[in-house]
Amino acid sequence: MLTLTEAWKTAYPTASVGILAMRGAANPVTCPALQTRKATLEAELRVRFAGKSRDDVKALPEMQAYAAYYKRFKKTYHVQLQLESVAFKEKPIPSVSALVEAMFMGELKNFLLTAIHDLDVIQPPVRIDVADGSESYITMSGQSQTLKPGDMYIADAVGVLSSIIYGPDARTQVTPDTHNVLFTVYAPEGIAPEAIQHHLEDMRDFVWLVAPDAEVTVFTVYCAATAC
Repeated sequence: MLTLTEAWKTAYPTASVGILAMRGAANPVTCPALQTRKATLEAELRVRFAGKSRDDVKALPEMQAYAAYYKRFKKTYHVQLQLESVAFKEKPIPSVSALVEAMFMGELKNFLLTAIHDLDVIQPPVRIDVADGSESYITMSGQSQTLKPGDMYIADAVGVLSSIIYGPDARTQVTPDTHNVLFTVYAPEGIAPEAIQHHLEDMRDFVWLVAPDAEVTVFTVYCAATAC
């Protein structure tokens, strides 16, 4: 499902990436079972971080791992900001569509950076690579974006699917007609493969709330190192 380029393995020898592909899913605007689980997750986060501060969030091992990566590009890890919004400001997890919400829920539960794509639009082979600064793509905002040199990105035969710094592309975004879906998880140094596996399991379970008969076709964690 995914090729690891030598450039990526050399640049990020302790990094890893997770892949979850599911067929026969659904992407309705709303799903009662998922909404119930989302409300429970919001409550759990508020209890977990009650009396905590922003510094406590920053001290989480996952946040530190992503902060170290984002600092190289003078950026802030957006999942940290989203967690603070839900846990401290009691704002809800955004309501977009069921599959996107499943991704948001996974990110806020486990703090791991994730992208979502319509599997039927993707043209193999798919690879994870490191940008040299010449690559560009159309982001979800509809703007053309050139990648920053050194940023991790995933691409198919057509072009970039996502990058850590600039997020997913517009070409393969999920729609109301999406039934086959791909989740990808970026994990820089400091994120254990076991954490990625747990994260993939959570998102699989969230999708099953929406489409109980959805089939898992790929569930894999890839590591830059030989042993994962």
